[in-house]
Amino acid sequence: MKLVLKMPKRLNRSWGVDLLLFVLLGGVACFMALPLVFTISNAFKPIDEIFTFPPKLFVRNPTFKNFTDLVNIFSDSWVPFSRYVFNTFFIAIIGTVWHVILASAAAYPLAKLRFPGKRILFNIVVLSLMFTVYVTQVPNYMIISYLGLINTYWAILLPAFGMTLGLYLMKQFMEQIPDALLEAGKIDGASEYRIYWQIVMPIVRPAWLTLIIFSLQNLWTNGSVTSHKYIYSEQLKTVDYVFGQIASGGLVRTGPVAAVTLLMMIVPITVFIVTQSSIIQTMSTSGLKE
Repeated sequence: MKLVLKMPKRLNRSWGVDLLLFVLLGGVACFMALPLVFTISNAFKPIDEIFTFPPKLFVRNPTFKNFTDLVNIFSDSWVPFSRYVFNTFFIAIIGTVWHVILASAAAYPLAKLRFPGKRILFNIVVLSLMFTVYVTQVPNYMIISYLGLINTYWAILLPAFGMTLGLYLMKQFMEQIPDALLEAGKIDGASEYRIYWQIVMPIVRPAWLTLIIFSLQNLWTNGSVTSHKYIYSEQLKTVDYVFGQIASGGLVRTGPVAAVTLLMMIVPITVFIVTQSSIIQTMSTSGLKE
């Protein structure tokens, strides 16, 4: 079999059409950026501008008082803020790395190998995507409690390792890889593990980079949603849970809440900016033909 690289056809468009598309897409981009701009602006607004009606998009008298008030709130806590930050980064990084590894390792045999029960296993994976986190809360708590993992990092990490969305995403991407490419590796004497790690994983790079963003965002904002159900020790709680407690302080803490909202957005946005060029690119196998 011969692998042929198919070059994309160049579309001939007039400059007027290009200009119209540029203006149209630019307008849509500006509209979609409004929530981000408003969040950044709110973080630097004094309290009187935050409650101004109708609300103003841009800050008129920028101030850092919201951030200083946030620092003062944490200075009264008996657990250092650095401890919350460490817990959050530890859970997010470890959970994301192992979720990508386990999801891709399980997706490879489902996509490219033949074994009894393969279709049944994949149907179970697809079926699990239909249940929201609220449906599985009670069974998850019972399992975590039975394993004795309550009030430990594992109470959050273990469910994160087994999220089926990552398995489904990786499996769908791996199915697009030509079988001839894998057969060539076997002819050269490569084992299944080497084919998976050195051939398959580089090809599906856009898939696992996208999965990194999904997993990291889920774990980064996991504190106020999940951790308080499994973790009771203050020294093991995450930043997002603590920020949620600040937000529950009422109108008097509206300024610090605006600063918190901006701080919680920084990490997911930074990860996306760093990886966006690889995520939006076309898969390297899209131009391969058997």
